[in-house]
Amino acid sequence: MTSSPASGGEPTPQCAGAAPAVPDKARIRWLCRRGMKELDVLLERYLAQHFDTASPAQRLAFVQLLDREDPELWAWLVGQAPAPADYADVVERIQQYA
Repeated sequence: MTSSPASGGEPTPQCAGAAPAVPDKARIRWLCRRGMKELDVLLERYLAQHFDTASPAQRLAFVQLLDREDPELWAWLVGQAPAPADYADVVERIQQYA
């Protein structure tokens, strides 16, 4: 079993080799609420308008992105710092739809 902030800190069973589960959209919406209003707007807009049409891998990357700290997210989303390879695609999609 594992625990992560994206799952609400609740232990989630995972089978070896199984892809991590993406939380329900209401939980993701809550995770989009940040300490910076600007991040709230960017993340919630992407969630509302583009999350449902994203691939499963892009959805998972978005949820994992929400585990990062606000200053990192802000720097990546406004282009002040390059996003790590794991997040580059989803960061680019958020920037594209901002």
